[in-house]
Amino acid sequence: VDKLDETLDELEKIIEITPRDRKRFNKLLEESRNFDSLPVRSRLTEDEAARFAVNRYRFPGVEIKARLFRRYPEGTSASHAIGYIGRMNEADLKKLDGEEKTANYRGTDHLGKIGIEQSYENELHGKTGFEEVETDAGGRAVRSLRREEPVPGNNLVLSIDIKLQKVAEQAFGDRRGALVAIEPSTGEVLAFVSQPGYDPNLFVDGIDQINWDMLNNSPDKPLNNRALRGQYPPGSTYKPFMALAGLHNGVRSPSYSISDPGYFTLPPSSHHYRDWKAGGHGVVDLHRSLVISCDTYYYG
Repeated sequence: VDKLDETLDELEKIIEITPRDRKRFNKLLEESRNFDSLPVRSRLTEDEAARFAVNRYRFPGVEIKARLFRRYPEGTSASHAIGYIGRMNEADLKKLDGEEKTANYRGTDHLGKIGIEQSYENELHGKTGFEEVETDAGGRAVRSLRREEPVPGNNLVLSIDIKLQKVAEQAFGDRRGALVAIEPSTGEVLAFVSQPGYDPNLFVDGIDQINWDMLNNSPDKPLNNRALRGQYPPGSTYKPFMALAGLHNGVRSPSYSISDPGYFTLPPSSHHYRDWKAGGHGVVDLHRSLVISCDTYYYG
């Protein structure tokens, strides 16, 4: 296209092209290194597609192409586990090692940015196909010279139970926090919750500045994966496991008791490791130590 700005101005009279669309197009134009087609607008309505088709002859070098878009039907549910895809940037290109791997991303401008989308990118991406065509002076394809079919990526099935996932998310309400439910016999993750979450559909075709600012500036930090990156003190949740380990290894019995003065010292040090209750709980056996969550019982 010789007069690109004029062409975009004329296109805008037929279909809506927002300032954001232009900004994204210009950015892609700067980053483009090959004779690639670049999207001006995505997700055209049937009416917009029909209006352009009637006026197609006026726009040499411009055409409608079908594109596949990632869709997350469950929205915010399990968003921190699934992650999202986004447009490739210079940092992403540098991570693609080897000529063969780089070639496999020609014609594609999205990859997994975080979560499972990133971890299993190689499995989900598949193999890029290509077609070598002969074009006329107007940029229209005349005939196909050579073609290599694409190979779709593999399907990935998670152990997460979506019904259990939603129940857990709803239980949080408006509160912030994390929950991971694991099947003990297999180690499978049945629910992976980090609240609040975000809608990964926002990132599919490049997130706009308004939504990006909302996610980043929110005091709830919805982009923070609390289940993986949150630093929380374990508190008393480890006590049942310590009690079980003591019984299993024979170093404690159900009847083993201590006299809790409210602290524990480890000779020869005189440092007091304090119980949560000043003055202690008196005589405490294993069962009572769990009922009242006695710290001193587990110091020894």
